[in-house]
Amino acid sequence: MGEKQLREGYTTGACATAATKAALTALITGIPQAEAKIYLPVGRWVTFSVERCDIQADSATAVVMKDGGDDPDATHGASIVATVSWTDGTDVELDGGEGVGRVTKPGLPVPIGEAAINPVPRKMMMEVAHQILEQYGIERGVRIVISVPNGAEIAKKTLNARLGIIGGISILGTRGIVVPFSTSAYRASIVRAIQVAKATGCEHVVITTGGRSEKYAMKQYAHLPEEAFIEMGDFVGFTLKQCKKHGMKTVSMVGMMGKFSKVAQGIMMVHSKSAPVDFHFLAAIAEEAGASSELIHSIREANTASQVGDLMQEAGNTLFFEKLCDYCCLAALKEVGGGLVIETTLYTLSGQFLGKAVRKDATD
Repeated sequence: MGEKQLREGYTTGACATAATKAALTALITGIPQAEAKIYLPVGRWVTFSVERCDIQADSATAVVMKDGGDDPDATHGASIVATVSWTDGTDVELDGGEGVGRVTKPGLPVPIGEAAINPVPRKMMMEVAHQILEQYGIERGVRIVISVPNGAEIAKKTLNARLGIIGGISILGTRGIVVPFSTSAYRASIVRAIQVAKATGCEHVVITTGGRSEKYAMKQYAHLPEEAFIEMGDFVGFTLKQCKKHGMKTVSMVGMMGKFSKVAQGIMMVHSKSAPVDFHFLAAIAEEAGASSELIHSIREANTASQVGDLMQEAGNTLFFEKLCDYCCLAALKEVGGGLVIETTLYTLSGQFLGKAVRKDATD
């Protein structure tokens, strides 16, 4: 019997954008909004119900309830609140209020001191505000404040404090939707993708941890057909074994520091909850790559794997990335018992090439 279709949810970023649109529309028109329709980065329009919409003299507030779908996380059911007010200037300002964390450590995609509103949700909210102002022909500045009542309590169930995000949750989401996580369904989709690759004559496949790394991989391996590209998500070990089982000759792994720092250690299920990044392990690789003692110390004290990548880039130490890729290749070969050519390539979040390694077996 097949699994029932799991229901998608929406990110905190999508909810905050919908609340922003409702609040700004209410502020301009003087009419409380019952819903807000927004365009998600994943490429579709979605209409959100507005739980509450209040209008004051020079501000308006709208509340959207976060719905995590059939894969609820700590933020499921939280009220995402947008308060929009007029300013004396002409700019659109965005900040976090109660229950939205502040960034206190480096290594995150948001500068220290700013509200923990990630780049994609920030862009979504700024764009929707500009669109509404233009639609109504208004040339005034507005200030958007996103808050999450009870956000400080919710944040205790997340990794935020360890990452240096203090006082609340983060406003997240690169696609706008939360795809429900079903292990067996996802594994089945990986197997299907490998079978399609095999059926179309591929002997070389490229396995990636997500959509962004797949985009970079497609540029790198532009000579390969579309069928050769397989999103493995967090299932590194499972995907490698399936590639070998289905007779692939070469497997190229493409990803970023966070997940591949785990693969390098032999961790083959790289979900954020599976195991923390081992900064002592990364420091040992940096030492092998000839890093200074100060740099090695900084790596041990680092906050995220991306931050380690930034430190090594700043130091101009490309050997570190080659060595990390080589450790990934060795771990992959060990996982499948050899018999494949394994390549590993690392990129930054923005698509900058960091390093590559190739292995046919543990000794070549």
